[in-house]
Amino acid sequence: MQTNAIESVLFDVSQSFQWPIMVLVLLVFGYSLMKLGAFLVEGVNRLRYPNQVLVLPGDETYSLESLELIVLRELEGLRLCSRIAPMLGLVATMIPLGPALIAISSGHSGSTANNLGAAFAAVIVALVAASITFAIHTVRRRWLLQELNQLLGSR
Repeated sequence: MQTNAIESVLFDVSQSFQWPIMVLVLLVFGYSLMKLGAFLVEGVNRLRYPNQVLVLPGDETYSLESLELIVLRELEGLRLCSRIAPMLGLVATMIPLGPALIAISSGHSGSTANNLGAAFAAVIVALVAASITFAIHTVRRRWLLQELNQLLGSR
């Protein structure tokens, strides 16, 4: 009897996360698109002005440690997004599975398709967001390390 109450509470708690997770998936996707636009603009600027420091401050008042922190701050959001988005997608997929399994056992296959359709759409959007941010993170990391190397070489 007590086990059923615990399972019921856990089921209800897990279902309460469905909409917040879906909203987070949309926010992560929006963030990845925003960063993709900024990345493309930065890429064009890097093609126009090769071998120029575009992001890091060029004055000598910044120490090496300060410049490294700036690089980390520039990349932090991309890194977090590329790692968190797949987890959000997994959670968005798992939450509707409970009601889908209940619907299958009750013989309501129509509601099963609706529940799983939204779940798989969310995981696809989350994985696309993670892919975009991972690619941007990788390239921007190289760009920023090249800038850091240029600044240190000119001192």
